[in-house]
Amino acid sequence: MALSVEDLSFWERHYQAGSLRWDLGQAAPPFVNWLNSSEAPRPGRAVVLGCGRGYDALLFAARGFEVVGVDFAPSAIAAAQQLAQATGSSAQFLQRDIFGLAAEWTGQFDYVVEHTCFCAIAPAKRSDYVRLVRALLRPQGELIGLFFTHSRAGGPPFGVTPEQLRQYFEAEFEILALHRASDSVAARQAEEHLGHFRLSAEASSGNASALGRSPLELEA
Repeated sequence: MALSVEDLSFWERHYQAGSLRWDLGQAAPPFVNWLNSSEAPRPGRAVVLGCGRGYDALLFAARGFEVVGVDFAPSAIAAAQQLAQATGSSAQFLQRDIFGLAAEWTGQFDYVVEHTCFCAIAPAKRSDYVRLVRALLRPQGELIGLFFTHSRAGGPPFGVTPEQLRQYFEAEFEILALHRASDSVAARQAEEHLGHFRLSAEASSGNASALGRSPLELEA
């Protein structure tokens, strides 16, 4: 029987087999270039959803962010932890289903970082994803996302249009920027949009009570 993308085994089997089409082997160039620019966000506490082997998480940690990377697949987390140890990175990595994170970390992050996670979840759960991001962020927190905006049928990765992204997020977030990335890797040219969204004042008011909570201690 075919496994669903909602099953841990679906992703773990890909890692075990080494069939990792989404894995660039490096941090995404649009993130690298943005963090090197004058428009780079001020460092804060960030969670990287669906972090894979951790390249983007390690990048943000190297730029002064306090980073937690989360992935469903144990093999992905093991690889990320090995990379962090080998490079002396402060990034921490946890194996979790992202949709259970709000129970632990409501209002705990200044940033949510997204790259190849939104496109990997079942499209029917995209509204749940938006609610998850809102829950994780502190008031006025921000989502930094590199979205896979291809138009091919099927998935994963499941495609999405910029217009659909706006429809999903605009009720809860101010769209600060959403534009086609010009510096994607060759295989993804014209198929990625870099988004920068800020939790709206209305949505922030619902998260304000989380500011008084002590951060949970992370697993070693």
